[in-house]
Amino acid sequence: MDAGERRSVGRVRRDSWVLGAAIGVFGASFGVLATTSGLTAAQACLMSLVVFTGASQFAVVGVLAAGGSLGSAFGSALLLAARNAAYGVALAPVLAERSLGRRLRAAHLVIDESTAMATAQPAGPLRESAFWATGLAVFVCWNLGTLVGALAGSAIGDPRALGLDAAFPAGFVALAVPHLRGRQGRVAAAFGAAIAVALIPLTPAGVPIVAAALGIVPAVLFTRTAEEDREAGEDGDADDEDTAA
Repeated sequence: MDAGERRSVGRVRRDSWVLGAAIGVFGASFGVLATTSGLTAAQACLMSLVVFTGASQFAVVGVLAAGGSLGSAFGSALLLAARNAAYGVALAPVLAERSLGRRLRAAHLVIDESTAMATAQPAGPLRESAFWATGLAVFVCWNLGTLVGALAGSAIGDPRALGLDAAFPAGFVALAVPHLRGRQGRVAAAFGAAIAVALIPLTPAGVPIVAAALGIVPAVLFTRTAEEDREAGEDGDADDEDTAA
């Protein structure tokens, strides 16, 4: 690994822990909400360890706090977690050459942040490093935050009053910006936004955001990345040279 690669890995690891720390603050708000909604501290921590999907965890707690059934709570959670399947498809090439056991461990870390951080890197080993660094940083900080919030309970107060409800949207915006520099990212964003806007008046809250993930389909099927364009150009140049020869 040369000096440039070491600097890139160091930058990714630093950014991963900064992001993890920010998500940990939101994990604390989950711990508070979970315990004030009737869960014990142990149950809240176990959910963060096993489920590890923030939006789904908040959905479960929100439905239960509103008096909903376990079936509706877990149905909402599964709907929100469905986007992780698309993330797994996007990350499959990054981990394709790893063992089954390593890929199974990686599956638990396939979340919004690890996917965004990995796919924002140039193709190659740096993508895998970014995935593992971000996934582990967020996992550690989210679970520590949940523990602190669950133990603190109502002492922290209403997370919305502290502005913690803005942590996830702000993080998503920061992570999405690098993807808009590429053609696929812009196409996916445009189609995803159109899908969400069209579904807002027709579907329950949360469904438009999940459905917006379908915007990645036309982006993958009908556009090429800059790297693919470059490879196509190199192939064309090689064919021209062969013809000239």
